[in-house]
Amino acid sequence: MASALAGHERVILAVSGGRDSMVMLTAAASVCRDRVAAVATFDHGTGVSATLAVNHVVQQARNLGIPFIRGGVHQSVRGEAAWRTARWDFLRAAGATHDARVATAHSADDQIETVLMRVLRNAGARGIAGLYARNEILRPLLTVRRDEIARYASEAEVSWIVDPTNSSTTHLRNRVRRDLLPALNRVQPGLPDELLELARKAAALRDDVEAFLDGSVRFSLDREGMMIPRSGLLVYDEEQLRLIWPALAARFGVVLDRRGTRRLAAFTIQGVAGARIQLSGGYEVVLHRDVLRLRRSTQSGAMVRDTLPLGESVNVGAWRISRRHGGGNGGGWVAELPGDSRLAVRLWQPGDRMIPLGSTSPRRVKALLRDAGIDAGRRAGWPVVLSGDEIVWVPGVRRGGTATVWPGIVYECEHVGS
Repeated sequence: MASALAGHERVILAVSGGRDSMVMLTAAASVCRDRVAAVATFDHGTGVSATLAVNHVVQQARNLGIPFIRGGVHQSVRGEAAWRTARWDFLRAAGATHDARVATAHSADDQIETVLMRVLRNAGARGIAGLYARNEILRPLLTVRRDEIARYASEAEVSWIVDPTNSSTTHLRNRVRRDLLPALNRVQPGLPDELLELARKAAALRDDVEAFLDGSVRFSLDREGMMIPRSGLLVYDEEQLRLIWPALAARFGVVLDRRGTRRLAAFTIQGVAGARIQLSGGYEVVLHRDVLRLRRSTQSGAMVRDTLPLGESVNVGAWRISRRHGGGNGGGWVAELPGDSRLAVRLWQPGDRMIPLGSTSPRRVKALLRDAGIDAGRRAGWPVVLSGDEIVWVPGVRRGGTATVWPGIVYECEHVGS
């Protein structure tokens, strides 16, 4: 445990109350107590057992003299994926608050199960790396098998709460753990070790691809998405692009499935200007001139055509425009608007015109968008801000002549997806 956490001065232990996480807590308190900034525990709100587990963690932290942070899911959040997202949001916030790395109790057996499930889903190397993938989370038990953890728990008299959902076959991981893996191991002894070795090779390949991206592939990120010069990718064939694209998309927080990766590799080589392909998760890639743009899909929801009053904050389409308290810096995405008039926002429409700052003649908004490199697909969902009946700001593109009247109200526009 001490060697696994070496080099990390402050650690947040993510403890659920189950056996593995309670072993991690007990061992860390025994050998490297000075590095534990706090224990973080999260109640998923799934019933009495979940609450008992959290209470148990809190009591043990108190007994050990370790600060604890207790969180819980809002009652409106339902489903495993939503619970997992809420838990990780809580843990990352706890780590940021304490300037510490988060440590979880994932074991070698958790990795074996993860890799097998990824293989069953026909994942590529990036996914098959599983818990070996390099990230900010510490996993001090990742080389330890579950039977070793059980032995330590017995010898150290560790107490824990049994989660009844661990025996439910409604969850895929439980079916893999209880039924599929034992059956496969009977047919092919040594399969768990083979899966771990496969994951190590996949993780090494993943690291190599990440290093390659940093030195060989140009791309940029902004509020809307990712832009990659197509010419920089055309030197690679489709097989190479199927390795490059998942790593590229991940830089924008997008996870590509195998089908999407294959389609995207082919589109990179064969796509024509103005074409687009839809990806899972509400994303798309558009080829505009020589640039491939990965972004939220403009076709994933109905376009809002209403004119909405602009108060503290308003969402229109895939955008949010909100009042900014303090400072007007931020380029074209921040504007100071007249404070003595009726402000509103809507999506631009054909025929819209605005007198840009520094000009005396109105220009078509469509032309302003085009000049700013906004392709036709994105133009359809672009917002404009009005003062009365006059367009005074095209966020990210141009400001009107009255968008800097003093005294004014500073607003910021951000892309929030659709």
